[in-house]
Amino acid sequence: MKVLVTGAAGFIGSNVVQALVDQQFEVVAVDNLSIGKRSNIAKDTLFYEMDITSNELEEVFREERPDYVIHLAAQSSVLKSMSEPMEDCQSNLVGTLNILRLSKLNNVRKIVFASTAAVYGNPTIFPIAEDSKLSTLSFYALSKLSAEKYIQLYEKMFGLKSCILRFSNVFGPKQTSGVIPILTNCLLEGTNPVIFDGNQTRDFIYVKDVAAACIQSLMSDNTGIFNISSATEISIQQVYEELSELTGALTEPIYDLLREGEIERSVLSNEKAIASLEWRPSYSLIAGLKEMLQQNMHVTQT
Repeated sequence: MKVLVTGAAGFIGSNVVQALVDQQFEVVAVDNLSIGKRSNIAKDTLFYEMDITSNELEEVFREERPDYVIHLAAQSSVLKSMSEPMEDCQSNLVGTLNILRLSKLNNVRKIVFASTAAVYGNPTIFPIAEDSKLSTLSFYALSKLSAEKYIQLYEKMFGLKSCILRFSNVFGPKQTSGVIPILTNCLLEGTNPVIFDGNQTRDFIYVKDVAAACIQSLMSDNTGIFNISSATEISIQQVYEELSELTGALTEPIYDLLREGEIERSVLSNEKAIASLEWRPSYSLIAGLKEMLQQNMHVTQT
């Protein structure tokens, strides 16, 4: 089976591509390399340097005839979405609509879409289930939720099967942005990390578990919206302390107020994904951090 992966050279995308290759899928990788690196992608993988909004993507679909699409390409910065909402919308909404249009035209069997826990905003009931109240606090969350609605309508109107995966905070090797790489770099460089509030919590999921969830979603007959998470809540302060112990480094954090659009507390229920997709996370936070640090050290040495 042939799978087209958008955002294939990015942090999550490259890990998904590697998992697909390991399981003998034929992979078509698409990325505009605005953030991702060509070197991230598994060797000998067919690669197209292209934006998902490009008209040229139509030729890729027509030529490659993918059976499935895993759509990971996105503008993923909350802060950037607040300062540049037009660019955020173009990538996350218009780009997704182009993928849907081409998937329908070329008889794609199923599309897997990377959404986000940010669509839940600041809820009051935890852990957060898929049917929880939605509240978008940033243009990033709004564009992702709007893309979800287009995907659901395409399935309803045209029969294009889909799984919408709402990721919690993903971490792992090759990650260049996000709280864990920022804290790690500060510790290793001996600088003082800025921790917003300190009591802010997140639900961290290792990238290999996310890749496994994407593949399980392709293979499952079930469709719908699924939280992909560890279902474990941990504060940013605790993450910093764990990283400090693992690296043997210690610096003094600087505490600041939460930024606009930031969520205070987040932990997602993963019971639906476990029951319907036959997927469950296999990495704890500590196991994931240890593997991430080992792989990052290996890359630095080589």
